[in-house]
Amino acid sequence: MITIFITFTFLSLIIISISIINQKDISHSIILFMGFGLGSTILYFIFSAPDVALTEAVIGAGISVVILLVALLKTRIKETKEIV
Repeated sequence: MITIFITFTFLSLIIISISIINQKDISHSIILFMGFGLGSTILYFIFSAPDVALTEAVIGAGISVVILLVALLKTRIKETKEIV
């Protein structure tokens, strides 16, 4: 049963990574990047690395996504000010 779950998670990460590359909208790529981080967290936890899983959850799926979204928001605000 666990083998099926691990295989499904690996395949999901491959599909998510391909989707991240092929996205036209950057905000969708960032959200998918968060999903990739959460999938990695699950795999780290299953493979008995809870310290790495916790670090990936906090940094990979949390802090870096927030930083990327804030940077994207500030970039879009600056672009709209230049247009007007």
